[in-house]
Amino acid sequence: MRHILLRKFFIASATTIMGLALTSGSALAQGRRRPGAAAEAPAARNPGHRPGAPRGGESIELDETQPAAPAKPADTGPAPVAGQMTEAAAQAKRLFDKDAWTDAALALYRVYKGETGDDEGNRQLAQYYLAISLYRLKFYQSSYGIFSEIADKPNHLKFNETLLWLAKLATDLPEPADIVERVGKYNDEQIAKFNNQNQRELFWQLNYLLGRYKYRNRQYDDALRLFSKVDRKSKYYIRSQFFSGISNVQIRKSVPAVQSFQRIVGMVDQGGEVEDADRMRDLAFLSMARTYYSASVRLDENNAPTIQSDKLSAAVKYWNKVDVASEYWLDALFEESWAYFMAGDYAHALGNIHTIESPYFPNSYYPEAEVLKAVIYFANCQYDDAETIVARFQAKYQPIYDDLNKVLTRFKGNEADEPFYKFLKDVRDSKADLPPRIKKVVENALSDRQLLRHLQYVQVLDDEQKRFQKAPAKFRDSALGADTKDAMQLARDIAVRNAGQLARERYQRNLDELNEHLRNSTKILIDVTAAKRGQLEANLAGSQVTVQESERNIVKPDEEHVIWPFDGEYWRDELGFYRQTITSKCGR
Repeated sequence: MRHILLRKFFIASATTIMGLALTSGSALAQGRRRPGAAAEAPAARNPGHRPGAPRGGESIELDETQPAAPAKPADTGPAPVAGQMTEAAAQAKRLFDKDAWTDAALALYRVYKGETGDDEGNRQLAQYYLAISLYRLKFYQSSYGIFSEIADKPNHLKFNETLLWLAKLATDLPEPADIVERVGKYNDEQIAKFNNQNQRELFWQLNYLLGRYKYRNRQYDDALRLFSKVDRKSKYYIRSQFFSGISNVQIRKSVPAVQSFQRIVGMVDQGGEVEDADRMRDLAFLSMARTYYSASVRLDENNAPTIQSDKLSAAVKYWNKVDVASEYWLDALFEESWAYFMAGDYAHALGNIHTIESPYFPNSYYPEAEVLKAVIYFANCQYDDAETIVARFQAKYQPIYDDLNKVLTRFKGNEADEPFYKFLKDVRDSKADLPPRIKKVVENALSDRQLLRHLQYVQVLDDEQKRFQKAPAKFRDSALGADTKDAMQLARDIAVRNAGQLARERYQRNLDELNEHLRNSTKILIDVTAAKRGQLEANLAGSQVTVQESERNIVKPDEEHVIWPFDGEYWRDELGFYRQTITSKCGR
């Protein structure tokens, strides 16, 4: 049973980020560790993991934007020449040089639109200075729209200089604005022009951004080359190392992947510059565990899985390094429970599940944990207990699935993205009309950072529209004002649709995974029925646990622990240390 599940899961996980293998008796708290300091209860993680993928896969914060469509052939003809300016253009430039941003923008717009009779070269210069003026007025989206047009034209007079402003905008606009795609219009040589003493940090930032573009488009070797140019002194170093690790995982190079994650831990421990350092350290530990786990599972010539115990042990070591107060601690425990299952250490696997299901984590959502528990009981021929676990699982989660599905049916069709965005907002504001039993499930499913960044982008655009309303009337009522307003509204409409689409995908994925767990639980019941009738398939019967093999699951204390029978009361300092003795009934 274990081998079959492993093979199924391993094949499914080959296309995922980290390839984690997969999907009631009394529990014992093995110890109160000495000293027994109580740990803070960690926050429950969002559950939206792929079937057969490590939980929290999206929490690794990979760029989830779809790869950019192949670019149209760029206009690579000769650059225009800027001749003698008209007086109107000269006056516009003087206003720009005086930092009179509103008046300069209005005057430059007329030049850019050809109203002053200037040649193409001067119109391009006016376009560039107009984008800067709008940036200075904090109309970042409108500025970005113009710089994007310039970035599409390699023969533009200010094509190279625009790269600097794209880097600036990358710090002013959230990731869903997709500035990475515009940086992707440039190459190494153009970025290398910033490799000087005064612009070194900009040089590192641009290599990171271009690396993200290459990563998104699955050009992993190019991405690795670019990330390697980001120096340890840069604030983008840790992020570059993270994407280096993920890139190496994608091309199945586990050793350099682990080395990148280890550098993250080293830099964080040395006080390296990164937002939310503790979280990054835990993500690195989680990523190393998943990498080792993936490397521990191999398929032989018969497509049967084999386990490399040293790598499996390394995976467990790094899961155990995730801090108990981390938002990823429950993920680490759950993923580790599958590793223990594959190693035949059911006492640890069941103990971890016991912790996950404790009342200290009322918002946790790990339905697959019950499936794993049932599989363990089945493997040990405790068929009645396996049936009971599955029955309780289905009684609890089938109504949840039905309620989740009913909510989703309210958002059907091609025009559902914007309504689902409003639903997302209501969920985030605790205003959504949801049945009580799915309220926390939906909130968890729609709480990951990628979604929050999309909401942040809409808020940034709303703030920009408010600034526009406070701009001088001569700006608001002008043709430039109309274009600026339209650009902001168009960007907001797109951002809302993108946020709604992503939220709907998150919701659907959560629903599909629960459906798969329900199907798997039904398969377990079918196997239990067959086993009770003595009609179990030979390959399943051959993988069940013998009585001798189950002796390793007898919980024995060591010099640091004592056996403390579980009496129904949970203690904080016991969390993570529960073990459960389970013995095989096979062959009896």
